[in-house]
Amino acid sequence: MFDTLSDKLQNVLGGLKGQGRLSEEDVNKAMREIRLALLEADVNFKVVKQFVAAVKERALGEEVTESLTPGQQVVKIVHEELVKLMGASSAKLSFSPKPPTVVLMVGLQGSGKTTTCAKLARNLLSQGKQPELVAADIYRPAAIEQLRVLGEQVKVPVFTIEGSNDAVRIAKKGVEDAAAAGRDVVIIDTAGRLHIDEKLMDELVQIRSQVKPHNILLVLDAMTGQDAVNVAEQFQQQVNFDGVVLTKLDGDARGGAALSVRAVTGKPIKFASTGEKIQDFDYFHPDRMASRILGMGDVLTLIERAQENIDEKKARELEAKLRKAQFTFDDFLDQMQSMRKMGPLAGMLSMIPGIPKQLKSAQLDERELDRVEAIIRSMTLDERRHPEIINGSRRRRIAAGSGTNIQAVNQLISKFRQMQKMMKQLAGGKMKGLPPELLGKT
Repeated sequence: MFDTLSDKLQNVLGGLKGQGRLSEEDVNKAMREIRLALLEADVNFKVVKQFVAAVKERALGEEVTESLTPGQQVVKIVHEELVKLMGASSAKLSFSPKPPTVVLMVGLQGSGKTTTCAKLARNLLSQGKQPELVAADIYRPAAIEQLRVLGEQVKVPVFTIEGSNDAVRIAKKGVEDAAAAGRDVVIIDTAGRLHIDEKLMDELVQIRSQVKPHNILLVLDAMTGQDAVNVAEQFQQQVNFDGVVLTKLDGDARGGAALSVRAVTGKPIKFASTGEKIQDFDYFHPDRMASRILGMGDVLTLIERAQENIDEKKARELEAKLRKAQFTFDDFLDQMQSMRKMGPLAGMLSMIPGIPKQLKSAQLDERELDRVEAIIRSMTLDERRHPEIINGSRRRRIAAGSGTNIQAVNQLISKFRQMQKMMKQLAGGKMKGLPPELLGKT
């Protein structure tokens, strides 16, 4: 995400980092390039003007001119101003002290609203909440059925009234049903249009009046850039929403919506949808996003994903096996599957500080992992635990069973033996330069 903007800003700021002194002309030149990069990223022109002015004022001040590393100080200023632009801190949902908390989802058709409802429900489940979905989109064909299918997928009940063409009544009855069932959050999916019209807004105003939502979330397609900001302004005037959910953020190479919407509307970005999978959804963290845009990584998100997807018990068992040099193909397969649950490899690399730009932009072939998994699954239990028994005929059988060739099987076994050898060296304390605590010798 934000690849185009990120590359341009990093190039501009990279030219400043190595300079021992910065003249006013150096700063002015950098600001011109930053302004152009932001405008090309479809950031609102008023937002660009204010951002550049704020950075320039600070960059020409004492905190830079008297700094030992003025270039790095400018990078720090740009980072801080980006964070401020996107909201300074993460904005959470407001939960009612008297359940259920009502969340009204609004937005245009095609923004991903229905899918976002299910993603939010799953997110709340992981926080210990008991959500219910309400299908109040009575206009789009199959919208109710889509929400039903998604509800089953995330194991959350879906309420609707069959054959009803009264969205206001469905929403109101849905809240009553959730309260009676003891659910503590109600998420109402409403109808969208291909454009904003009076009928859409009237219906939303009526629903808001009847259910009195604690949160009104506007779902915006991040890839529409400046158009998303224009939509947000119109919804703000009519519905006065509380926060924004940005969808398709993983496909947004520019960043115009994310960098503009809060500054223009004054409303925070509360959630971001960063992929097609139901789990690709979380709170929006302005500080982490600013770090990723400037190539500083996002270690906190990486750690959170690891904690969510890696089984702690299995991790301890693996540690014990590594100490005894008993690492097998089964262990290798478990680790590969855990890693893949955390998301695409390219996305994970972008979160790690210091990873070379060439590696981050490399086209990582996820299908190669599929081939590795197929080869391992074509092995017998004994072969996985004792790779040394895999002779020529076994290799031919494994290659045929995995749909690969003997060369691919040979390469995997060879790499695995190298890994096992390294594990033995690690367990035996032969890896030079490693501290005793990493070798289990305290």
